[in-house]
Amino acid sequence: MTTITTEPDVTEPTAEAFAERIFGAILGTQDLLAAYLGDRLGWYRALAAAPDGLTSSELAAATATAERYAREWLEQQTVSSITVVDDASVPAADRRFRLPAAHAEVLTDDLSLNHLMPIARFVAVVGRQLDSLAEAYRTGGGVSWAQFGDEAREAQGAANRPMFLRVLGQEYLPQVPDIHRALTAGARVADVGSGLGWSSIGMALAYPEITVDGFDLDAPSVTRATRNAAESGVADRVRFHATDGADATGDDYDLVTAFECIHDMSDPVAVLATMRRLAGASGTVVVMDERVGETFTGAAAGDIERLMYGFSITCCLPDGLSHQPSTGTGTVMRPSTLEGYAKEAGFAGIEILPIEDDFFRFYRLV
Repeated sequence: MTTITTEPDVTEPTAEAFAERIFGAILGTQDLLAAYLGDRLGWYRALAAAPDGLTSSELAAATATAERYAREWLEQQTVSSITVVDDASVPAADRRFRLPAAHAEVLTDDLSLNHLMPIARFVAVVGRQLDSLAEAYRTGGGVSWAQFGDEAREAQGAANRPMFLRVLGQEYLPQVPDIHRALTAGARVADVGSGLGWSSIGMALAYPEITVDGFDLDAPSVTRATRNAAESGVADRVRFHATDGADATGDDYDLVTAFECIHDMSDPVAVLATMRRLAGASGTVVVMDERVGETFTGAAAGDIERLMYGFSITCCLPDGLSHQPSTGTGTVMRPSTLEGYAKEAGFAGIEILPIEDDFFRFYRLV
């Protein structure tokens, strides 16, 4: 038998090839910034509501914006294959532009699992803080969620909303029999780092017998979460508290959760120790965090890890370091890192739950 050894490709990229990649990134950034404007000004929603299309004047009138800007934006969106023009040869004022239904879903459907506009909005908003980020990089300081502002807070909440409302309680949690049984029977749930409340609300909608206490350090998020619960019809069973996760009070909760937030905590061990106390002797502790690789593998890691590092260097790590002392975890929290935190907090270890999601991994702390 002949053994064939394949050597890794160590060919150096050419300057031309790398320049092409950067040029593509520039085009993508321009599309993202244009998408932010289209979202903020209501242009996408106006187009989505007009299946026969709109002229630039009609779009401007429908959104109380300036026609000249609307015209240029529509043309940019069309050359970028986001909108479609019915007849490019007619005078500019007569051209009708349409937003294809599939594109409208991605850009405007708040509950679609394909809705990526919140992430685009988040990236654009975080870009406002580049000067502050550069200074933090020089000094070792941070940039907090409060500094990123309300738009970043809203975008983050909107990004996970479809999954929390449509999948978490309908598909994911039912895959873990003991958790599903407890929730069906009317469990008491503590949701740590509850943000705008969609995880708490999603569980309450899926399991009409449970009660949920959400805990979050960010007071504006708690205010908005309380309003979201009322608008979703679950305010009688879901309450939110403005408190640090490490200081959350209560005991003997049947389920204690932390959805996509442990990596943001300046002191994750203290928060996990509190979660352990909240669960008492018989409760279950579940953490959902980013589905990154178990080890650093360099360029072979793939797009998900690339995305998570992008979030880390522009938001999660700077926010974590804005509160001192800080572990400085960052978005890319690998399973071994969480297991180390869990053991420091008094758990024996972690169990990866059999829930498949492209972006997130679910852990039971044991």
